[in-house]
Amino acid sequence: MISELDKKIIGLIQGDLPLETRPFASMAEIAGVNEDQFIRCVEDLRKRGVLRRFGATLSHYKSGFRANAMVAWIVPDERVDKVGRLFSSFKEVTHCYQRNAQNDWPYNLFTMVHGSSRDQCFRIAEKMADSACINEYILLFSEKEFKKTSMKYF
Repeated sequence: MISELDKKIIGLIQGDLPLETRPFASMAEIAGVNEDQFIRCVEDLRKRGVLRRFGATLSHYKSGFRANAMVAWIVPDERVDKVGRLFSSFKEVTHCYQRNAQNDWPYNLFTMVHGSSRDQCFRIAEKMADSACINEYILLFSEKEFKKTSMKYF
């Protein structure tokens, strides 16, 4: 069950945090509770599974990353977990996930890499490939960004 207070707090945290020393204190004031109550409520929402994650979203372009590519990899099934953990450890990788290969699409592991240029993305993928002894992959570059916002629930 989601209370009216839960809805208020979800509505406040689903957007940008205020750029101040204690953002939860000012959001708590808007919600009509103190800072500790606000934080406990957020923690409770997470524990109950209402919130799956609470984190920062980085604007890659504003941060100096001018290129990004989805790298699709062909990794032997028995090595997917190990290679996935290895690839996830690269600081240039923001996403890493497994999908089942299809008849016309043999790739089963995917990473999103970010760099200052397309050439740098190619170099990052090559470094990753060398580290895992994987030589079958393809880079799919983003051409246009259509959405950079999260869902708004309340």
